[in-house]
Amino acid sequence: MKLALNLSLLIFALFTFSENSFALTDYAIKMICKKEKRISTCRKNLVEKRTNLKKGYQIKIPVIPYQGN
Repeated sequence: MKLALNLSLLIFALFTFSENSFALTDYAIKMICKKEKRISTCRKNLVEKRTNLKKGYQIKIPVIPYQGN
């Protein structure tokens, strides 16, 4: 019984979250690129990544390690 419940929850989660992708808004792109040296290049790259994400293509996202105190 527990296996059936876990399997049904897994299938439910896969179907509900599989088609959703959350892309950056224009305002978020402005705020991110405000700190960069070349603002126009940063905006161009992020907008291109956003359109590729919306089309369903995979994009590379750099992971920056957390520097705790």
